[in-house]
This record gives sequence, structure tokens and C-alpha cells, in this order.
Amino acid sequence: MQSTVADLAQALRERLAVIRDEESRRDQAKHIARLRAVSEKIDRLQESLTSSIDARLKHYLDRKSYDKALEYLERNCSGGM
Repeated sequence: MQSTVADLAQALRERLAVIRDEESRRDQAKHIARLRAVSEKIDRLQESLTSSIDARLKHYLDRKSYDKALEYLERNCSGGM
């Protein structure tokens, strides 16, 4: 599970990087495709954690509050990442 949590944190960081990438926005179709791909990755990782996930983290992920989810992971799961 720690590997999945680390992968989730990395995917959340990747999403932030895509959002911040000004050059990527110049090609809107490519930018949207990158966002869609990383969002699907986050969804897959979330599904694999569903049975053992902390209620607060689940809440953040369910609500698509990805900044809060990443902050939670970095604060509470840093020992395994």
C-alpha cells in the first residue's frame, strides 16, 4: 500500500505541474489530454486504495480537492514516501 500512496502523491504533484505549465496551455488539446491522463491515473490509484484509505484523505479525493489531498499525504505519510 505504501507504494500506491507514494504513486498517488507523485500523480498529484504531476497534476500540479501540468496545471502550472504555461507552455503546455498554448496547445489546448494537448494540455487537456495531459490533464485527463493524470486525472485518470489519480482515479485508478484512488480506487486501489479505497478499502484501506483514511477517511479524511478519501474525502479530499472524492471531492477532487487534490491540493488538500497532497498536503495530507505529505504531512501524514512522509515516512513511506
